[in-house]
Amino acid sequence: MALTKAKKAVQIDHLTHELEGSTSAIVGTFAKLTVAQDFELRKVVRGAGGRYRVLKNKLAARASKGTKVEQALQGLKGVSSVAYTSGDPVILAKALSTWMQENAEFTFKLGIVDGHVITVEEVKQLATMPSKETIFAKLLFLINAPAQRLVTVLNAAGRDIAVVVNQAVEQGKFTAEAAPAKEEPKAEAAPKTESAKVEAPVAEAPVVEPEAPKAEVAAPVAEAEAAAPETIAAEAEASGTKEDSQTAAAATEAPTEG
Repeated sequence: MALTKAKKAVQIDHLTHELEGSTSAIVGTFAKLTVAQDFELRKVVRGAGGRYRVLKNKLAARASKGTKVEQALQGLKGVSSVAYTSGDPVILAKALSTWMQENAEFTFKLGIVDGHVITVEEVKQLATMPSKETIFAKLLFLINAPAQRLVTVLNAAGRDIAVVVNQAVEQGKFTAEAAPAKEEPKAEAAPKTESAKVEAPVAEAPVVEPEAPKAEVAAPVAEAEAAAPETIAAEAEASGTKEDSQTAAAATEAPTEG
């Protein structure tokens, strides 16, 4: 029974709404699938986080325009069905590959992941890859491994230091070192006393003993100066006596000449 334009428009709008949020899709084909097999396939796809639909090729081409899976749904021929998801495409590919091992009636046509079309062989390779969660876990492990090793080394060093300090405390090494610490001020006090003794002679250095000879020398000089006037007086008296005797003789002789 042919679909009316109204029913086609409804189907296109419904499929477009579902494909808009999808980032990956796997297109397949089948021959003579039973109802039970179809039901089981849909269940497997839902368990992988996706949805499954049997397509009319022209309607799928119109419904996929503007979506991320548009390139995979253009120009399809023959019987086609699509499993699409917004989650991990690896999980979806694994689920379909596992189901196909027991149901050879279903085969792959092509696939699309994040806007990149992949072939049938690439779809099979996608099914053998680890999931995104596994890849991210391994990547995080590789990133965190050096940091974890560094933390382990630092913790080990801290534990070793704590053990050494604890053993030193138990053996009393810290208390044994305290005694010499108290004797250090006494050892420093001795040099201070010696320096005081050395400074005492320095203060008494200016002794007046070298000036004593100067005083003794000055004394004779003073005595000589004191004695000088007496000698001068004696000489003056002697000279005066001579002058008086001469004057007296001259006075006596003067009348005789007259």
